[in-house]
Amino acid sequence: MRHFPTPKVVVSRCLEFAEVRYNGAVIPDKAVQRMQSHVEFIPVCPEVEIGLGVPREVIRIVDGEEEQLVQPKTGENLTDTMREFSKGFLDHLDDVDGFLLKNRSPTCGMHDVKVYHSEGNSQVVGKTSGFFAQEILHRHGGLAIEEEGRLKNFTLRHHFLTKLFTLADFREVKKEEGMKGLQQFHARNKYLFMAYHPGTLKKLGQTVANHDHLDYEHVIENYEPLLHELLERPAKPSAHVNVCQHIAGYFKKELSKEEKENFQSLLEQYKEEKVPLSAVLSVLNCWVARFQSEYLRQQTYFEPYPLELVEISDSGKGRAYS
Repeated sequence: MRHFPTPKVVVSRCLEFAEVRYNGAVIPDKAVQRMQSHVEFIPVCPEVEIGLGVPREVIRIVDGEEEQLVQPKTGENLTDTMREFSKGFLDHLDDVDGFLLKNRSPTCGMHDVKVYHSEGNSQVVGKTSGFFAQEILHRHGGLAIEEEGRLKNFTLRHHFLTKLFTLADFREVKKEEGMKGLQQFHARNKYLFMAYHPGTLKKLGQTVANHDHLDYEHVIENYEPLLHELLERPAKPSAHVNVCQHIAGYFKKELSKEEKENFQSLLEQYKEEKVPLSAVLSVLNCWVARFQSEYLRQQTYFEPYPLELVEISDSGKGRAYS
């Protein structure tokens, strides 16, 4: 059984942890519930942290030469206070692997936060990111970052969890401070990385090969941004087909003609969205066990995160930013 590191995730405190929403509510969230036994959560509510009470008057982002964060009913401008808190919080944050934030929040929302015409005019004139989220995206845009609700979508959830546990594994590798550990990390992720982007996989391989004989720190400095680039977006179905064909190629001498034909038929069904990827991987896993391939057994592609977190439900929503 594969050993998984424990990812560190900053989470909006209103998601399962405390009644800190502006209306005094706490938001039930199945993703947080499922992850709690596998993840170290760091809950935070930026609005409470800057001294706003619970419940509290609504705050908004308003348009201007620079966007402002205001509380219309009290007339208070919270822009500088929130920016100062956000920078201070992230300055003192230990290494983390991801963020799970409240959507549409003027502090935590990532994509779809309303921008109002002015403090006294409630006309919506645009969309932006919340003030706390802006600082996160600026400093840690390469980490696993998602919003509440979007993880109901299977593709986005699988991508978030894959990225989260891969980055947590990489964080542990960095602590070991040795080329051997990095080489092993890269080797066991070969097919996972191929599914995301073969071209970036090649660049990562060249970095690990270290033909210029750079010291470990420089290799890590070159490798990490490429890893973030590779994991920026979910892997495409066509890329999964390519990887599965590569893996099946390991057994071309052992398999019968009928087995090969059945597998190709299964891949076609996956392409046509008639069966899930897990059906294809199940066949490959059986072959790995049957033919005792230790190299493939170690590949994270088959199990990028704990099986307890696998959930097949799919809302079909939330694809806009995937």
